[in-house]
Amino acid sequence: MAWIQTVSAEVDEQVRLAVEAQRALYPSEYEAPVHPTDDGTSGIVASHSLIPEALRHAFATFGALMSPELPLSRRQHEMIATMVSVTNRCQY
Repeated sequence: MAWIQTVSAEVDEQVRLAVEAQRALYPSEYEAPVHPTDDGTSGIVASHSLIPEALRHAFATFGALMSPELPLSRRQHEMIATMVSVTNRCQY
């Protein structure tokens, strides 16, 4: 759960649309959040819900970087994402 104020996708149409747009870009393995919030999003996604356009753009970047059409394997994508998170001391 996020430690800041969040807006539920169940009560805000802009947040719901941003979450749906974000999910559409991700590989199917990411369909179900590991630690879902009450409305079914993940805490990291919910933490961006105060600014739905920022949510859409921030997570669209990650979705594009994880595209299966890129020449890297899924394992290579995950390794790069993990190393970036470790370098940034990010728990996600």
